[in-house]
Amino acid sequence: MEDDHFDATFDKVDSGASDTFPISISDVKKGGHICMGPDNRPCKVMEITTSKTGKHGHAKANITGVDIFNGKKFQDVCPVSHSKDCPNITRTEYTAMSVDGEGFVSLIDKQGGLRQDLKLPNDNEDDAVISKRIVDGLENGKTVLVTVLAAMKIEKIEDAKESNDN
Repeated sequence: MEDDHFDATFDKVDSGASDTFPISISDVKKGGHICMGPDNRPCKVMEITTSKTGKHGHAKANITGVDIFNGKKFQDVCPVSHSKDCPNITRTEYTAMSVDGEGFVSLIDKQGGLRQDLKLPNDNEDDAVISKRIVDGLENGKTVLVTVLAAMKIEKIEDAKESNDN
């Protein structure tokens, strides 16, 4: 058998880590994160209550969560014996360099890598405050540190603050 025709090219290699991992409903706590809603969005658990076992034998959990990216509220009721997906969440700090006319922010990481694929956040009132902090800081010549929240192949600028180092 000839293997001359097999020329594999691998453009990207990642750790193989999944976007989510399973968590038992009984282990879900207020302040934790699970995937909720019809689109299975990453949400922060705001409230969780459990009912006692009924005549059919299953205790139920009533979970209220808020989407960590757009602030939408979701509710879910499911048996405590079941499990849900829990998103892998990362926060990365960058230094903001500039904002272009379309609202894209130029960011540099600690290794000197440049990225220009994130826009100023604008989903809610808190986002407007963060965007103003970034723009005002850059216009005033300040060093602005930006925190990027990432989960399930979604990224968003979550916070911004002026650096104390000058």
